[in-house]
Amino acid sequence: MDKMEKKETLKRIHAVDLLNCADQVVKVSGWVENYRDLKKIRFIQLKDRTGFIQVTLPQTEVSKEVFDSIQDLTKESVLEIDGLVKKSPQARLGVELIPSKIQIVSKAKAPTPIDMSGKIVSDLSVRLDYRFLDLRNPKSINLFKLRSRVLGFVVDFFENSGFIGINTPKLTSAGVESGAELFKVDYFGKPAYLAQSPQIYKQMMVCSGLEKVYEIGPVFRAEKSHTVRHLTEFTGIDFEQGFIESEQEVMDTVEGLMHFILKHVQEECAEQLIALGLDQKIEVPEKIPRMDMVEVKKLLAENGLKLTAEDDLTPEAEKWLGDYVLKKFNSEFVFVTNYPWAVRPFYHMKPNGDSKGTKSFDLIWKGLEIATGAQREHRYDLLKAQAKEKGLNLDEMKDYSLIFQYGVPAHGGCGLGLDRIMEQLCNLDNIREAILLPRDPERLTP
Repeated sequence: MDKMEKKETLKRIHAVDLLNCADQVVKVSGWVENYRDLKKIRFIQLKDRTGFIQVTLPQTEVSKEVFDSIQDLTKESVLEIDGLVKKSPQARLGVELIPSKIQIVSKAKAPTPIDMSGKIVSDLSVRLDYRFLDLRNPKSINLFKLRSRVLGFVVDFFENSGFIGINTPKLTSAGVESGAELFKVDYFGKPAYLAQSPQIYKQMMVCSGLEKVYEIGPVFRAEKSHTVRHLTEFTGIDFEQGFIESEQEVMDTVEGLMHFILKHVQEECAEQLIALGLDQKIEVPEKIPRMDMVEVKKLLAENGLKLTAEDDLTPEAEKWLGDYVLKKFNSEFVFVTNYPWAVRPFYHMKPNGDSKGTKSFDLIWKGLEIATGAQREHRYDLLKAQAKEKGLNLDEMKDYSLIFQYGVPAHGGCGLGLDRIMEQLCNLDNIREAILLPRDPERLTP
């Protein structure tokens, strides 16, 4: 066997592991964050997804070939470097790499369309146009690391709570919400629609015998809303549970979910919180205040925000309420219950003796609605009458009406927006920052 074939290939290590490799020869790879040429010594600041690596090239310690190989180096070029790790008090990590070999894997075009260091802040729309570059910013990387952890905590909570994960179709023959919010697509010559919600399927699976189900997946809404909180595609966290006594049990589940998420974020995600400049002492809710809509509207009216009995809460009202509960209950969260029938879908159950209310709720976090839930109407005759009130014929919704004719437990559920959860957790100004590639009425690329 040839001697070169016997030589052990170095295994790549990341920046975060470099401190433990002093006096060892290692391989690193990454993008050029910065490059300085001081004639007799050259410096490369290399970055990977875990941090930064200082690569030092003293002319007296590296070969001429290595020294000259980077004289025309551009920022964001991809390098692969073998070298000796040395302790260095001047380096950010306390160590530096003296290279024995540098390979320019891919030379970047200069200048870059946006600055990834964070020193020059580009407009969000430009950052989104070049999202693959924007994500090389350590702050952006840590935001999506945190999002990934939150997603994992959501799954852990439901699995630990006896829920069964499901995956439902995103191409449907009809919607369950407003028809005006449906995206119509051609399905082999027939009309089909992108799913606004897994609502029908969640209820179907509760009735199937699974009893408690959850799903994390895309939700589509054809709303021409141009706000910092609305999207045409978002990631929904949906769950449904059977054999409940009331919507209070559904709220208990949401309360437990938010407690679980934020407790684990606080305990396990300090690195990401610090990188994002967030307070590590985030509020972990124990018991979230629950306020009836009538009470909320009375308070709003007393403070100059008048809404009719049939109105939904406006963004301004939600913001005011967020400030109020923080002062009144020392809570960033509040459940608002008993939303008016006029602004809720036909399948929300009405309270006994109240034809204009619903056994529903929203969860508001720091002045923004992040979840909507309710007990569902499981009694077929009442459900059919409620659909008629909304101008719908339940008999024409055959797949939906069928599930209520063969034994249906009392049930309820909720839909939460993962993107809004991240927006509020990270104190972002725009929900689009919390999404890798957002979709809104104007943005369909990249």
